Amino acid sequence: MAENDTKQSLVLGLLDPSPQPNQKNDPTRRRYRRCRSAPLANLVHLEKNVGGALPYSEPTYAKLHPSSTQVTLFLAVYLCVGTLCFFLVKHQIKGKKTNGILDAVYFCVVTMTTVGYGDLVPNSVPSKLLACAFVFTGMALCGLILIKAADYLVEKQEILLVKVLHVHKKIGPTDILKEIEANKVKYKFLMTLALLLVLIIVGTIFLATVEKLDLVDAFYCVCSTITTLGYGDKSFSTEAGRVFAIFWIVTSTICVALFFLYLAELNTESRQRSLVKWILTRRMTIVDFEAADLDDDGVVSADEFIIYKLKEMGKISQEDISLVMDEFKNLDIDQSGTLSASDITLGQSSQTGS
Repeated sequence: MAENDTKQSLVLGLLDPSPQPNQKNDPTRRRYRRCRSAPLANLVHLEKNVGGALPYSEPTYAKLHPSSTQVTLFLAVYLCVGTLCFFLVKHQIKGKKTNGILDAVYFCVVTMTTVGYGDLVPNSVPSKLLACAFVFTGMALCGLILIKAADYLVEKQEILLVKVLHVHKKIGPTDILKEIEANKVKYKFLMTLALLLVLIIVGTIFLATVEKLDLVDAFYCVCSTITTLGYGDKSFSTEAGRVFAIFWIVTSTICVALFFLYLAELNTESRQRSLVKWILTRRMTIVDFEAADLDDDGVVSADEFIIYKLKEMGKISQEDISLVMDEFKNLDIDQSGTLSASDITLGQSSQTGS
């Protein structure tokens, strides 16, 4: 009985790790230590060190994320190679031209984002084959690299969004991180939506003032560009317009892709939460009880109940459990059914010896 109580207290300790004053002298109590990889670990440590204040924000160039560096490098290589190639075949490209190098960069961006206005088009076999090669390379760059970087940048702005939404409340770093973890997809969606609206407004104003389009045509050009329709009846035809387009088209098309991605994730998350709520509120039946009794001893312990509910929610699968159990058995050298420091030491020694 005492052993069962101890097991139950351990499970409950995992669910509620807050220290209890009356547990200090309890000989059966084991020390609970938060996993170093837990999302709250770094911020809780930070809060203790700085008294609940958010860390000092370093300049962006001083803390470039590795993925951002890689993105910058790949994008620079792509644009440099593309610009050189299309500049060399500029006489084999027909359409509205402004400046040789600028047109080459602009053509790279329009190709990479699959906008394809048609204001500049390949007009020879070599230039057409070159465009085919660069459109696939550009799509891979946008899909696999740039979206990851944009996703990272959106995450960096989530703290600011949470502070704005709770501007009238005193909210500490731990509370901010808890809020972000609970509504991560929602905040990403809102940040992307806000950025998309800003890009639409800026693009419309620019086309109306610089490209001299009326307001409706400017908005129409913006929409056909960010959705990569690129009809071609309205496009950037001036030098200033194409300089602006090089940066604006890449940002806006990726922002639209992220917007629909987060919208789909938000819908999936909503359905998942509804499923979890239904599972947690429905009555448990004998069939459920028998399924939850993993060791067939006629009793469902707390850990068995948790595993069963997680399986019902789709958080884990039977395959996941089997893989974890296989790893546990491999680590349990003395076959005692529990892991000890001696098991880990013996396991490391056997690996070293082999």
